[in-house]
Amino acid sequence: MPHPSLFSHYFAIGDSMSTDLYPALDLGETDVAVALEREVGAGAIARVGAASLLYENSARHWEEFAGRDLVTLMPGVGFTNLASDGATIGDVFGDQLLELPERDEREVLVTLTVGGGDLLAAFGVHRGRAALMTQIVRDTLEAYDHVVRAILAALPNATLLLTTAYDPSDGTGRIPGVHEGAALPIAHLDALNAHVRELAARTPNARVADVWRHFLGHGVTAPEGERWYWKRSLVEPNAAGASEVRRVWLEALGE
Repeated sequence: MPHPSLFSHYFAIGDSMSTDLYPALDLGETDVAVALEREVGAGAIARVGAASLLYENSARHWEEFAGRDLVTLMPGVGFTNLASDGATIGDVFGDQLLELPERDEREVLVTLTVGGGDLLAAFGVHRGRAALMTQIVRDTLEAYDHVVRAILAALPNATLLLTTAYDPSDGTGRIPGVHEGAALPIAHLDALNAHVRELAARTPNARVADVWRHFLGHGVTAPEGERWYWKRSLVEPNAAGASEVRRVWLEALGE
C-alpha cells in the first residue's frame, strides 16, 4: 500500500455510515429545518460523520483523535464525500460513481460503505421468501464486485478501504423500530461481510475495515449509553458510532 503521505485526495463512497446527518442530529448540531425534515439540503450540518472525521477530526468532541486525521497526516489532501443517506449499490452506480474523475492516476484513498442497506430493504419486501432472498444476496455480492471494479477503473492507483456492514441487532436479528416480528436473516449479512473480507484480501491495494466486528456488542444488547447507533433509528450511526467507524479506518490504514 502507498505510504499515506502520497495520498492526494480522499473519496468517501456509499451510504449513511459515511455521512454527517445522523451523527450531527445525535449531537444536536444541525439547523432546525434539518432536524425536523432529516433532509441534508435543508440547512447546515456539522461535519461529524465518519468520513468527515477521518478527513478532519472535531477536536471539540474527540480530543483523543487530535492530529490523527488526513489533513494532519497528509497536508494538502483533498476530500470529496459522495456518500448519501440510504444509498444502495444501485445508487452508488447510478449517482456516486458518475462523480468520480474519468481516470485519475494519482494515489488516492477511497472508503466504501454499502451493501447492508440493500439486504435490509430486500428483506422488508421479500421476507418469508427464502429462495428469492438467497438469489438477491448472490446478486448483491456480484454488484458489489462491479462497484469495486468501477472504482479502480476510474482511480487505478486508489487504496480501497472495503468496509463490512454493521449489525445493530448484535446477532439477535431483531432491531426495535426497524423490523418487528420475524428475526432478520443474519446469515445473509454474514455472507456479505465474508465476501467483503475475501474481496479485500485478493484485491491489490485494498484492505478490509471490519466495522461489523468492532461494533458487535454495541447495538441492541448494550445499555443505551454504550450503543453506537442513533437512538431514533438503530440502523444509523450516532456520533460515537461515526467516530468508531473512523477508528476502524485509521487502524486499517495502519495508523
